[in-house]
Amino acid sequence: MADEFDVIVIGAGPAGENVADRAVRGGLTAAIVEERLAGGECAYWACVPSKALLRPIDLAGEVARVPGLSLGPIDVTAVLARRDRTVSDYDDSGQVEWVRSVPAEFVRGRGRLDGPRRVRVTTETGDERVLTARQAVVIATGSTAAVPKTPGLAEAAPWTSHEVTAATSIPGRLAVIGGGVVACEMAQAMHGLGARQTTMLVRGGGLLNRMEPFAGELLAESFAEQGIDVRTHTEAVRVERPEPGGKVTVHLAEGPPLEADELLVATGRHPATRDLGLDTVGLPDGATVPVDDSMRATGVADGWLYAVGDVNGRALLTHMGKYQARICGDVIAARARGDELPAMRDLADGYGAPQVVFTDPQVCAVGRTEAMARADGFRIRVVDYDMAAVAGAYLLGEGYRGKARAIVDEDRKVLLGVTFAGPGAAELLHAATIAVTAEVPLDRLWHAVPSFPTVSEIWLRLLETYGL
Repeated sequence: MADEFDVIVIGAGPAGENVADRAVRGGLTAAIVEERLAGGECAYWACVPSKALLRPIDLAGEVARVPGLSLGPIDVTAVLARRDRTVSDYDDSGQVEWVRSVPAEFVRGRGRLDGPRRVRVTTETGDERVLTARQAVVIATGSTAAVPKTPGLAEAAPWTSHEVTAATSIPGRLAVIGGGVVACEMAQAMHGLGARQTTMLVRGGGLLNRMEPFAGELLAESFAEQGIDVRTHTEAVRVERPEPGGKVTVHLAEGPPLEADELLVATGRHPATRDLGLDTVGLPDGATVPVDDSMRATGVADGWLYAVGDVNGRALLTHMGKYQARICGDVIAARARGDELPAMRDLADGYGAPQVVFTDPQVCAVGRTEAMARADGFRIRVVDYDMAAVAGAYLLGEGYRGKARAIVDEDRKVLLGVTFAGPGAAELLHAATIAVTAEVPLDRLWHAVPSFPTVSEIWLRLLETYGL
């Protein structure tokens, strides 16, 4: 059976859904092919469930900092039940209905490219359906967890972000390989929910090494106070798990082996493009799909293939994948109509991509770090301020600790990047995102007066420290 649409999207995660929605708004027809659950990794095994697991830990930290309040033991069963509700009990029927309301056709099955503008779908029943695209095919299949080739690691069936966010019980002893966002968030979640021994094995010198160093340092201090053992410059060289689901032993490059009840591997992501038929259109199987600023694949003739979200490697964040998808859907519709496209530059998925680490303390950033700005040749000034010195922060709770950093382009007098680390800091980030992406001059930003007494007064303090 052959079906023809203007646009065919492979992958019904947030990025794929947004492409179809924008293309249909532009007057085109669309089909979305999804092998697993409509809504994608973010909705069921990443952003949404992880934040549901972290919220009680965050709230417990808030309560502990306010004298006169007390919080009893966390009801883990209730937390896991709420997590299940946030992911609709892993039922995507509501999401499928939304896709159909766009309206777009939802096709359940494994989709593969089968030459130019063709997608061959193997359905749940094993039947095949061939879809053809008049205008474009869009790859939006996301990414999968990278598991290092450490001897015995794959055979030990470790948890990845997929399994830890869907956990039905909390391990008594948890070992975590990695020091990035997933490692930090899930180590704290599992520890706060009852893992009595949580050990992080970090090959580098600290946590969150792609952010400002002070952010990882503040987080490591907090982890130590909570009882999470962070071991830097530590490498796993061999893993053993004789019995499926049994005790796991992690052998280290130095020191005695570590025993745990469960092992979480959080060492990065791979594009989910293996066995996707990229080879049928001249692209390497399993690789990232390079794109231009309109999200059109640069290595495919005739300009019919696009890629959005994690698969193109530009910014591995759900909100940035959705941003790219809105651009992509609009561009495909515009090209179909023969419209002239606006200039595509200074896109937000470059240095304008904001990111939040939902730990306690929260860490968030947008734009360049000091090291990035210097490497890019900017003449900069680094402005730091102790967030605990802001009245609004003190009122949030005693013992508040945090730090803010602004990177100023001294030639243009605009912000190149901003980082906050502190309890509740995530809600400060969008103001920073606007200031960085819109390149608001500092002498204009000075007139954006923050309310007193809020933590947002940190903006005034940063500008005063700079000299305004």
